[in-house]
Amino acid sequence: MDAKLSPEQGLNISGIALASLLAVGLGVAAFFWDWVGNRVPWQSTSLTLPLLLCALGAGIAGYWVIPLLQVLKTGQIIREDGPQAHLKKAGTPTMGGIFFIPVAVIAACIMSNFAKEVLAVSALTLSYGFIGWIDDWQILRRKSNKGISPKMKLALQIIFAAVFCLWLMFNQPSNITNIALPWVSLSLPLGLLFWPLAGFVLVAESNATNLTDGIDGLAAGTVAIALLALGALIAPTSPGLMVFCAALSGSCLGFLAHNRNPARVFMGDTGSLALGGALAAVALLTNSLVALFILSGIFFVETLSVMAQVSYYKATKGPDGKGKRLFKMAPLHHHLELTGWSELQVVSVFYIIATILAAICLA
Repeated sequence: MDAKLSPEQGLNISGIALASLLAVGLGVAAFFWDWVGNRVPWQSTSLTLPLLLCALGAGIAGYWVIPLLQVLKTGQIIREDGPQAHLKKAGTPTMGGIFFIPVAVIAACIMSNFAKEVLAVSALTLSYGFIGWIDDWQILRRKSNKGISPKMKLALQIIFAAVFCLWLMFNQPSNITNIALPWVSLSLPLGLLFWPLAGFVLVAESNATNLTDGIDGLAAGTVAIALLALGALIAPTSPGLMVFCAALSGSCLGFLAHNRNPARVFMGDTGSLALGGALAAVALLTNSLVALFILSGIFFVETLSVMAQVSYYKATKGPDGKGKRLFKMAPLHHHLELTGWSELQVVSVFYIIATILAAICLA
């Protein structure tokens, strides 16, 4: 018999309180890392100002865009085989990425004085957001959970990844193919093998972030933490991309004001694919792949749970064509829900884990 975790047990917190704690925590962290880096927090080339401005901008934009999404009838289609508690979310507007992603991109480009690396990362982010928008639109048009085909989505991701890698090849130093190993002052020379790895990272990170977006506030909060930590890490060598990370982290917080439990809007693939692409692109430009792997620990585990579920089901398939399930449901956050965790408990624990991973990277 499975142990149940009731709302009265363990951590019990409201959605607005959890989102507020995260916002305050990231604001304090941004101010602290500006102080450590001898940066003035209220100047554009800092972590604090882009974070706060984009949080405010995305939050305000949501009050205008969400009613418009409702008028356009962009209500989310909920999987019938998912957690039954999610069925009440049917009709909640999706495609929220169309307002909080552009807020961050525009602010980052302006505050970085249109630095070429920021423009490149912004283009990749918007490109992946466009793929997500096509998928979201097809889901809404067909009124089903199936958007564009997985092969088409993957092909588009690979094409945009290839274009970004091509730009990277001709606009970055030759040592870009040497993967820096933190804490040991060594690097791993990959040579030509770096480029297929770079393409894989872009595609894998965007899909991993997409899989994590399944509970109110989960993807927005965990990505906000990862982005700010990455921004603080690269600040000494890449001030423009630091601003980009802080701006996008702030936009996630502004979106979280509407997406925290109970959510008034979902980011959809429009937002989740863009966020994953942004994290990967910044890491590639700044030679921070090892840090990205650590910061993406939650996204990696979520993806691994899906892969393990599918593999185990196929390996145990009997004559009747049915196999056994390793988890009650994948990704992992749905498994935890079905074992008795509330959405807020799952999100709270994942926020804590994301914060620990960020601390490890910045230690």
